[in-house]
Amino acid sequence: MFIWRGNQNPFMTRDAAHLLPSTEPVTLIDPDGHPVPCDGHEMPDPQALVRAYAALITARRFNDQANALVRQGRLAVYPSSHGQEACQVACVQVLGDGDWLFPTYRDTAAIVARGVDPVQALTLLRGDWHSGYDPQATRVAPQATPLATHLLHAVGVAHAARLRGDDTVVMAVCGDGATSEGDFHEALNFAAVFRTPVVFFVQNNEYAISVPLARQTAAPSLAHKGIGYGIPGERVDGNDVAALLDVLGTAVDRARAGEGPQLVEAHTYRVQAHTNADDPSRYRESGEVTPWLARDPITRMETYLRGRGLIGADKIREYGAAADSLAAGMRAGLGDEPVADYRELFAYVYAEPTPQLREQMAVVADELSREEAR
Repeated sequence: MFIWRGNQNPFMTRDAAHLLPSTEPVTLIDPDGHPVPCDGHEMPDPQALVRAYAALITARRFNDQANALVRQGRLAVYPSSHGQEACQVACVQVLGDGDWLFPTYRDTAAIVARGVDPVQALTLLRGDWHSGYDPQATRVAPQATPLATHLLHAVGVAHAARLRGDDTVVMAVCGDGATSEGDFHEALNFAAVFRTPVVFFVQNNEYAISVPLARQTAAPSLAHKGIGYGIPGERVDGNDVAALLDVLGTAVDRARAGEGPQLVEAHTYRVQAHTNADDPSRYRESGEVTPWLARDPITRMETYLRGRGLIGADKIREYGAAADSLAAGMRAGLGDEPVADYRELFAYVYAEPTPQLREQMAVVADELSREEAR
């Protein structure tokens, strides 16, 4: 732990140039699948790109199947990450086995990419009281529905790991709307002061439900917000998985090396509705979506890999078949009605239930018994 003498923070510097993000988002592969030279950034190795492409195929199939399950009444709600799969895949691929992922409600595809069973990953969105998987075993925190609250938890885990001397980095994912919350400020401020090994990964998809980015901030970019905390920021094309792997990988390496927290803003777009309960036509024109369809992360990567002979039709079919198998498992696992036990709502609030909880449980039990007697 650091001990400061007087009021001088030993990490303060008058030179803030290193905190500034790039003028334009880092791009290594353009929307047409062509490589783009970018000073200070390198194309990831071919194996990493092929692995990311396979994960993109799986993530898209996962999104499509989850949307279908909502329409069938098998899920209560689903916030799709369709079109944002590059962010979902890359933020996981750069992590080590001992690292942590702190996701939001829109990051279910990232949770699956981390290795969590798809059915377990969807348990919360089915309407259950728990996340469906063991956070300690998977190194994946429960999905956070409230904006930015999980960022504080992520910083706490990173700070504890640092105090223990663990070689752990925490990937804290959020959306642009979360950057307008007070918890975002508190998380970045604490992380910067105590040099916690956490990467704040902002998926800027242009909307916080119906609120466009222009109504959320007047900053040059969300990555610029790191300057006020002493955190270096970077901007990256959120539909370019190659650039994401490079930028996020560098951020993780720096955090692990003791350089403190990092802030990365990915510029992407929410192609589909906020959730199945949302009507995006009320606040945006359909023509706004069209240009982003041409920037699809899967098409972009496939074109690049095909052009260099790194994949062919056989591999594409193989990845598609694996994704279809995952979707079939989702349908089977979520096909049966869950068995609900109301007592579980009260059993895990405190180690020892309070008198108030016992009273509430008795009320519910009485109501249910009356219903059954009718």
